[in-house]
Amino acid sequence: MTEISHSPVVVWGGGTGGVAAAIQAARTGATTLLLTPGSWLGGMVSTAGVCCPDGNELAAWQTGLWGAFLRALYQAEPDGLDQNWVSCFGYRPITAESILQNWVHALPKKLQWWADCQLVDVRCSGSIVESVLIERSGVIHRIDCDVVIDGSDRGDLLPMIGCPFRLGWEPREQWQEPSAPDQQFLSSDPFFKQSPIQSPTWVVMTQLQSDQLPNNQALHSSELSTPILCAPFQHACEQFGLERTITYGRLPGGLSMLNWPLHGNDWHFGLERAFSSDPNAEAELMAEMQAHSLCFANELQRCSAGWLTQGEGFPPDAGSPAPCLAAMPYWREGRRMVGLQTVIEQNLLPVTTGQSIAPLPLNQAGEIESIAVGNYANDHHYPGADWPLAPKSCRWGGRWTGTPFCISYQTLVCADVENLLAADKCFSTSHMANGATRLQPLIFNVGQAAGAAAALAIKLRCPLASLPIRALQDELIDEPSAPSGIVPLWDTPWHHPHWKQRQHACLENPALLSGDGSWLGQDEHLSWETPNQPNQHVWSGTVLFDGDGYEFEVMGGRRWPLITLEPELHEWLAVQDRSKKIELHAVANPWGPWIRGIRLDGSLKS
Repeated sequence: MTEISHSPVVVWGGGTGGVAAAIQAARTGATTLLLTPGSWLGGMVSTAGVCCPDGNELAAWQTGLWGAFLRALYQAEPDGLDQNWVSCFGYRPITAESILQNWVHALPKKLQWWADCQLVDVRCSGSIVESVLIERSGVIHRIDCDVVIDGSDRGDLLPMIGCPFRLGWEPREQWQEPSAPDQQFLSSDPFFKQSPIQSPTWVVMTQLQSDQLPNNQALHSSELSTPILCAPFQHACEQFGLERTITYGRLPGGLSMLNWPLHGNDWHFGLERAFSSDPNAEAELMAEMQAHSLCFANELQRCSAGWLTQGEGFPPDAGSPAPCLAAMPYWREGRRMVGLQTVIEQNLLPVTTGQSIAPLPLNQAGEIESIAVGNYANDHHYPGADWPLAPKSCRWGGRWTGTPFCISYQTLVCADVENLLAADKCFSTSHMANGATRLQPLIFNVGQAAGAAAALAIKLRCPLASLPIRALQDELIDEPSAPSGIVPLWDTPWHHPHWKQRQHACLENPALLSGDGSWLGQDEHLSWETPNQPNQHVWSGTVLFDGDGYEFEVMGGRRWPLITLEPELHEWLAVQDRSKKIELHAVANPWGPWIRGIRLDGSLKS
């Protein structure tokens, strides 16, 4: 017996982009059904436990559902998000899950969520997906749909639909990507067979028993010896030492996320099993990954003399195999849909040195086709030495950050299936570009764009491929709950009083955006103050320049590295008189260790 129903928009997969797509489709007015294989939402931001997001960290890129998620986290984590040294944001998995579920449940008239579903089949008629079949609580459901969105981490729908997709490496000859291997190397070296995709990680949560190492060893002591770990982890702490390895992913409450790429718990073996049709082979792979991560955590626990223990990051309702293990792996890469366009490495690289932006995606009429902005520095995970990649980062605000780039709407639209959109890492990118496009913040906003596109296509009764791009862009910029930036205005943070006007103006006239991402237009001057953040304090001291970044010497003589995510403070730091004492609103992160400056006390004009 099969139960038959209809939903205008069906989203498969509980990935970060899938949840974002479902929420935005419903907010834009389309009745939407979200189907997830587990009982938690969010994929890598919650279920997979990758709770120290990378990319889109600067205030200019904190827009859309990613920005809304950040601001909800600040409200929900009383200890703040400045908790570790790999990211400016650290939070507990259950906090993220609570936020996402609240967003979903706030839309009862437009959004339904069915958890614990098994994908059975996808039925098509010619180039159109007609229905998705799932099994839920022993019942087979056929859900007919107008638009279907793949919001899974591994592109689950693509092989079932039978549409073309990419999996693994492409040779340099295909797109002339500077970091791609040539065809001869790709065909002859066994490395590429061993590493068909970027290596995933099964995150394990640990718990710090105090904020200091045992034996009174001071935090960030430069004299910490490298511990002796057993194989295969014996080199894990060589570069940073035990304490830095453990606090890399520290979270509120002393939880610590183990997602360590340097001889740690990345998994490199038999990854083709993740894309086979053999459930036993996949289960074997999952068991190997879990065991590997637990062994790594146990080794760190042994070497820390009890400072580190197993943590409880995932309650029973998460569906995790143990409270310390994430409910799913962190998949960095999966199947990638063949879209109307494909993001390649050249679309991510800066047009000049220093502060710069990547080339804007323009159509033949010279109009910007962007629907989301990312900025992560290209990053690939494989066994052995780092893969050499074309540089796309610069020093900004006292730290390294990546060049902002735009995602074109055409990369979300399937080339062969008329009503299929991609909302997670499965959108149309090259293997090389995936290293920069796969991160949580960008995927939040890619998913948001996919959801808005699905709802607009239904409302306007037009095919996805011919959806008016400007209508979608306006919908994203003007979104009431989570306005999403689509133009990389580096000097215009999300809280700027003219943010929306500048986004729209650049669409009308792309010449208003300079090659370094600065606004070139004229608008009425308005004074405003960067919003306060939890745990913000006023610090008195002097800014010093160390030749590469900034230091802040506070009263009493202690010097902290100084960073900022705010463009106004960044611009002031670049020209200010460094002999002048200032009052700085900032948040301290002893695990960085750094002070994250927010604004000066008073006017930044002085």
